[in-house]
Amino acid sequence: ETISVKDKMVYDMYEPSEMSILMNDMYEYNLKLKQDIVDGKIPTEFPSKFLDIHSAQLSEFKSRNDKFQAYSQLFVEHQQDIFNSDSNIDLTERYNRTIDLCITCHTTECTGPIPKIKKLLIK
Repeated sequence: ETISVKDKMVYDMYEPSEMSILMNDMYEYNLKLKQDIVDGKIPTEFPSKFLDIHSAQLSEFKSRNDKFQAYSQLFVEHQQDIFNSDSNIDLTERYNRTIDLCITCHTTECTGPIPKIKKLLIK
């Protein structure tokens, strides 16, 4: 079958979900946060857009199950704890706990990003 020049080609392009975009933003933010912590800078403000984890639209084939809800709530609490200047827990440990939680959640679903997420850990 030949397609004339005046026929339009239609491509099925991947459109990332709101959640996918948010997760990429979280990754970029935590990559910078990792460097700040390594450089001895104390983080001061929790990024409120991370709260969108509770409402961001998921990919068509995903659903917000109880496990996802529990992990996303824990993630917010852990990420907020990084900014808790009154904590008795070492900043690097609080940061790594947050990243470990990301990895643990991703072992239950959407495992593809795990190697990338592991790069966020402070060794």
